[in-house]
Amino acid sequence: QVQLVESGGGLVQPGGSLRLSCAASRILIGTYSMYDKGWYRQAPGKQRELVATITSGDMTNYADSVKGRFTISRDNAKKMVYLQMNSLKPEDTAVYYCSVLLGTLEYWGQGTQVTVSS
Repeated sequence: QVQLVESGGGLVQPGGSLRLSCAASRILIGTYSMYDKGWYRQAPGKQRELVATITSGDMTNYADSVKGRFTISRDNAKKMVYLQMNSLKPEDTAVYYCSVLLGTLEYWGQGTQVTVSS
């Protein structure tokens, strides 16, 4: 079973930046590189929503609400996916989850809390 562990969350003031990381284990590098990767978030009382995805071919997609502020990237050799978040807003407050997807195989991390507040 693939394991994903997110890190890098925390409390940040509006306008600040955070970089989230997601480390994968129990998966070979070659297999990991075939997965599409993504970041999702869930705010209190709301449904989980897509933040950003990156395909195995490095095509990226972003939610309109984060375009121009967030950047997703990956390092297959390290089995890592990242989310650089700049110009953070209070409405970005949520638990952020990473996910990897290959066909019908989908795995999720346990999430990391991001709180944007002054």
